Amino acid sequence: MTDSENELRVLVVATTFPRWAGDAEPRFVFDLTQRLAKKVSLWALVPHAPGAEEYETMEGVRIIRYPYAYPKSQQVLCYEGGILPKLKSNPSAKKQLPGFLLAQAYHLWRTVRKHKINFIHCHWIVPQGFFVSLIHSITGIPFILTALGGDVYAFQKNPIARAIKRFALSRASACAVNSLSVKETLESIYADGVYPYIPNGVDETIFCAEKYDPQLKSKLGIEGPFLLGVGRFAEKKGFRYLIDALPKILEEEPSARLVLVGFGPEEEALKCQVQELGLTGKVLFPGSKSGEELARFYATADVFIGPSIIAESGDTEGQGVVFLEALASKTAVVASDVGGIVDMIKDGKTGLTVPQKNSPALAEKIIALCKNPELKQELAENGRRLVEEHYCWNAIAEKYLKLYKTIKL
Repeated sequence: MTDSENELRVLVVATTFPRWAGDAEPRFVFDLTQRLAKKVSLWALVPHAPGAEEYETMEGVRIIRYPYAYPKSQQVLCYEGGILPKLKSNPSAKKQLPGFLLAQAYHLWRTVRKHKINFIHCHWIVPQGFFVSLIHSITGIPFILTALGGDVYAFQKNPIARAIKRFALSRASACAVNSLSVKETLESIYADGVYPYIPNGVDETIFCAEKYDPQLKSKLGIEGPFLLGVGRFAEKKGFRYLIDALPKILEEEPSARLVLVGFGPEEEALKCQVQELGLTGKVLFPGSKSGEELARFYATADVFIGPSIIAESGDTEGQGVVFLEALASKTAVVASDVGGIVDMIKDGKTGLTVPQKNSPALAEKIIALCKNPELKQELAENGRRLVEEHYCWNAIAEKYLKLYKTIKL
């Protein structure tokens, strides 16, 4: 790209981003940004984290990480589960919130001026969408939002939060949504918004059946069906209902083992639940995994289960990248029929669905797949085909580029 008045100079603003190479933090914003950076001049503005570089270029993406608390080694509000869960569970995180908001606003303004930004792509409506809206009001720089679910469903009954969301939506040129469920909810907040459907994607070259690793089952001590759950150990993921389903599954498949990959605020509660149900050794917690290692878990598993629920706060899956990763890996999926999951998992076609919070139904569908390898294979093939046709990152990036240029030009 040559520097000129017509050059698109994009600032991506987010709060979930890899802190370093090989980080276990969700990569979906980075994966999109990395592809966009090949086509436009682009910078990413994200929170700093202990151990991370403040300025670096990672896989072609110029990253600016702003500190929000001092000493920097004590920053705990962002990453490793997300801001909202941290605010609920960590008193230190609550104390850092004002500093975080001020730092985000300051560095947003500073970065826009320093790099002559003329277009902003903001992931999540709150909190950063609010500050981007203010920048737009002052400078006239156009921006789009990407709503990912948690920012939409959370605090729906709070009039102040709804007003902040409405303010940001009313000033954005568009707000891309990753599911039809998210779009419907946004239309109830601000009916006059422009809400193009652009889902998250998946790297189909990393998550694929070729990553099958028979040694992984041996290493985990699994001789029978390998049941897999992946995600943050938080209320909306619904893992406790999956654990409740396991005794029934073991009656039919005694050698089955459940592997839960991830971390989060409910980890200790889930481990206590396993002990109370007498399932020690039947449920494994290998910790967080990322990249190639995570891909091997997906490809080697017999069934992937996503028992997500609508949390007490109203939060639920906007889309659920883990479902795309499982589909891309040719692993049969059982999922709850909530939020944006139903856009990808069509019952009997690309997976099996169950009502939320229904452990008996989960057990029934999982047992059915364990006993019917033909059905399991058919669903797996259909799932991979769905990813190849609609959810590859390069195609998703092209949709965003088209949206950028439509607005900027």
